[in-house]
This record gives sequence, C-alpha cells and structure tokens, in this order.
Amino acid sequence: MTEDAQTSVHDVIMIGAGPAALSAAIYTTREDIGTVLFEKGVPGGLAAITDWVDNYPGFPEGVAGLELATNLQKQAERFGAVIEVGEVLSVKDEGEYKRLETTEGDKLAKTVLIATGSDYKKIGVPGEQEYYARGVHYCATCDGAFYRDKKLVVVGGGNSAVQEALFLTRFATHIDLLVRSEIRASDVLQKELQKNKDKITVHLNTTTDGIIGEDNKVVKVIGTNKQTGKIVEFQTDGVFVFVGLDPNSKFLQGSGVELDGIGLVKTNERLETTVPGIFAAGDIRSGATMQIASASGEGATAALMIREYLEGRKHPIQN
Repeated sequence: MTEDAQTSVHDVIMIGAGPAALSAAIYTTREDIGTVLFEKGVPGGLAAITDWVDNYPGFPEGVAGLELATNLQKQAERFGAVIEVGEVLSVKDEGEYKRLETTEGDKLAKTVLIATGSDYKKIGVPGEQEYYARGVHYCATCDGAFYRDKKLVVVGGGNSAVQEALFLTRFATHIDLLVRSEIRASDVLQKELQKNKDKITVHLNTTTDGIIGEDNKVVKVIGTNKQTGKIVEFQTDGVFVFVGLDPNSKFLQGSGVELDGIGLVKTNERLETTVPGIFAAGDIRSGATMQIASASGEGATAALMIREYLEGRKHPIQN
C-alpha cells in the first residue's frame, strides 16, 4: 500500500447518491463517521427526475421529486457528507480495506455502502423519453393514483406487468395490455387477469412502436399486430412500462459480492453483503420494494450497521 493510498482511507464510501445513500450519510456523518459519496449522475437518483412524489411520509400535499432529492442532499452535506462526481469502476476486498477503482483514481475505505439503485428497462420507442413522468411511467404504486377514471396502456407480459396492470384497475376505467409475444406471467396471475377481463383487454403479439402526445401529455400509443402486420392505435391518458429491471451492479463483477439472478445484490438481515464490510441498501438490494420511503429507511439501517461494524474494528471481541 502506498503512502498516498494510506492518507486517503475513508471510514465509508457510498456508491450512489440516491435516497438510500443520502439517508445513510445523514446518520453516519452525525456519528462523526467520515463519509464520501460517489455519484456518476444526479444526486437524488430516480427521485430527482420524478416529477411528483405523492407517497413520501411527511408531505401531505406531495412534493416535487427534485425538491425532495435536493433537501436530502442539503441535509447530508450539512452534517459533513462529501459528494464527489465520478463513477466507481470496480470494488476489491483487500482485507482491512476495500479498494475502489474510480474515474478519479483509486480510493480506500474501511466500509462500503452499495446504493447504486436500479433503472427500469426502457422499450426505446419515440415518445418514451420525451414524456417520462408526464404520461410515461415505470411504477404503478408511485403514479397509478394520478390516473383515476382514466384509460391506460400497460406494456409487458411478465409477472410484474400483469401484477401492475391488476393494481392499476383500482384507478383506471380501462387498461390495454400490450404483449409483444405471449403472456409469461404465472398461472395464478393469468387467472386473475381473466377475472378482470372487463377492465383489462390483452393484446398478444402486439409491439409498442411509439407514444404520441399533444399539449404536453400522452394521448395514444401506436403499435403493430405481428400476426396481421397492421398498425394499431390505442387512445390513452398514460403508459406504464414493465419490461424488467436493469440493476446498476456491473461494476461488482469479480468483487466477491453475490448477486441474485437478475443482478441485484444479496444481503443478510443486517444489510451486509457476502463480503464483510460491504453493505447494500435501496433499489439495488435483492428484495427491495422499489419505494423512496423504504430506500431511505434501509439507508438509515445500513448506517447503523456500518457504525457497529466500525466499532467492532476498534474493539474486536477477544476469544
């Protein structure tokens, strides 16, 4: 270990600066635990680019996603958290310390919190990006209530798409479910789908080719019936896309941190990964609920576990 490396050892480096990491940083910095957060994008994560958050505790009228993210950042920085712009390329366990290869050079930490979140997979059609959070959504629990007594299009044919479509029947008057090939959801969910056929119309072998808007809002979806080759149109007030998650975990390859089948980080009840001293919280964690409030709660829990881990290093138990 070089002298330069020795002088740059941090108590904890948090990878990501979304609600989980920012909440964790509020706790660690108040405990005088030196905390650095690496964020390659915008502090606040997906919350910062969410138009409106209606289900975060303490805001009875709701709160703009950017405002919530900014306030979390300000609170963490007020206690001494340092947010650095940069990307973590790899993590390596070197025993006493963890070495992080970053775009700003190698960094050493006693503990690491992985809070890089997950991105919802996109279908990559015209209008999807342009109308994100203004008619195009990826979370029914977050945004479904905005569409009470409205018509919706749901894209996807797996478990999550069917589950979310069923959930959206609480609000929407009718849902068109566009499935590229066949329904892949479980038999139980398909039976539930049949029970709700008065509110959900399933369109098999139907692609989603474009999302059309007028006056800054979504008005219809254009697709193709793959069996007939004909263009089809669906009048709608909003589109919910559920074609899977894309966990931000590629940098963990070779780290020893175990991932689940889709690339989410496995943890124990203490939010510790398979590598001692490396923790995970928020949407990157296997089993997470993908909600801002729960991500913040997990961040607080992870911070307390990190404190206990660091205390154990100072005062190891004698056999």
